[in-house]
Amino acid sequence: MSRMLSYVAASDDAGQRLDALLAARGLYPSRSAAARAVDDGLVFVNGAEVAKKHPVAPGDTIVYQVEEPVEPGPLRGQPIDLDIRFEDEDLIVLSKQVGLVCHPSVDHDDGTLVNALIYHCGAENLCNVQGEDDRLGIVHRLDRDTSGLMLAAKNDETGYALMSDIRDRAVDRRYLALVHGVIAHDTGMIDAPIARAEKERTRMAVRDTPSAREAITTFRVLERFEHGARDDGYTLIDCKLFTGRTHQIRVHLEYAKHPLVGDPAYTSGAPSAPAADLGLDRQFLHSFQLSFQHPVTGEGLRFADNLPVDLQEALDDLASRSTGRTTAGEEVERCWKTPRGRGCSLSLPGTRSCSACGIASSCRGSARRRTAVPTWWRARPRRAAPRGRARAG
Repeated sequence: MSRMLSYVAASDDAGQRLDALLAARGLYPSRSAAARAVDDGLVFVNGAEVAKKHPVAPGDTIVYQVEEPVEPGPLRGQPIDLDIRFEDEDLIVLSKQVGLVCHPSVDHDDGTLVNALIYHCGAENLCNVQGEDDRLGIVHRLDRDTSGLMLAAKNDETGYALMSDIRDRAVDRRYLALVHGVIAHDTGMIDAPIARAEKERTRMAVRDTPSAREAITTFRVLERFEHGARDDGYTLIDCKLFTGRTHQIRVHLEYAKHPLVGDPAYTSGAPSAPAADLGLDRQFLHSFQLSFQHPVTGEGLRFADNLPVDLQEALDDLASRSTGRTTAGEEVERCWKTPRGRGCSLSLPGTRSCSACGIASSCRGSARRRTAVPTWWRARPRRAAPRGRARAG
C-alpha cells in the first residue's frame, strides 16, 4: 500500500541535490532509495518530474510516494525448485521458471527467488549488495513472467563485481523474443530513454523527461513467419541488452510497433484478436544466453538455455508459416548443434572440458539432461524474407 506525502523545502535546504535532501530529511531511508524513487518517477517538485541531481530551492513543494510501513517477518528459506546450471563458492547461474518473482515486494512477501536461494544456500552465504535486506543474492532481475538464465552471488565481493560488469556492459545477456509483425530489416537498435508512464505508474514507457534513464536494446532477426487471417505475421528475434531498465525489452519493442506476443501490459500495435497471442498468457521472452567472465577465477563462461514448453509449443504452431532462417538464425543453429548438457556452459577461451559433454567446466555431466539442436530450429524451409511489411526498431 502506498501513499503520497509532501514536504516544503526550507531556507537551509537551498542548493541541495534532490536525492540527498530526501535522505537527509528522512523522507526515504537512504540516498540510494531516494535516487531510485526519483528515477522511478515517484517524486515531483512543484508538480513536475525532475532529475535526482536537481537543486532544491526554498519554498519548493516536494511530493513523494512511499510505501505504507509493513512489519516484515524474518526472511525464510522455502523449498522452491531451482534449475541450477552452474554453482561454485562465489556464484550461481540458474534458469528462472515463469511465475517466480525475484524478491519480496508489497504483493509477494514470500515464495520468491530470494526465499529459494536462502533455502538452498543459507542467508549467511548470499550477497547483500542491493541495499535492501530482502534482496539477498540478487545482482540483476527478470520479470516474474520472463523465464531463463540469470545470475546470483554468494558474497558481497562477487556481487559488487558482477553488478559492475553488468553496468559496464561486460556481461552479454541475450533474449529470445517473438514479436507481432514482420520486421523487414535483419538487425536493429532501439536507443530510447525509459521512465515511469505518466498516467499508469505501474507501467514503464519511452519518455522525454528528466527522470528517464538511458536504455539501449539491439536485436537480430532469426526467423520470420507469414501473416495469417487474424494476425500480422511474426518475427523471432535475438535481443541484447546494453542497459537493464525495468521492462526494457517489452517497452522498447512496443515503442518500435512490434510488441511481444502474449504480453498482457505492453500491447500497443498488437492485433486485437486473442488468437494472435498463440494461446500464451505471458510474454514470449526468454533469457536464452548469458556470457561473462568469472569475477574471481577469471574464467570465461557462456551458458545457453532451451525454450520452456509453453513458448516452444507456440513457436511450433508457426512452423508451416516460416519463411526461413536469416544468417543470424543459421549462426544460432550452428551454436546449438554442438551436443552438450542442458546445464552446460559453452566453451570460451580458457575453459576446461567436461568429460560428459566435452564442452565446458561447469557441466554437471548428466546424460539425461543432454540435448542437441533445440526443436525450434528443426526443419525450417529457407525462402526469401518478405519485404516492407514492417519497420525495424
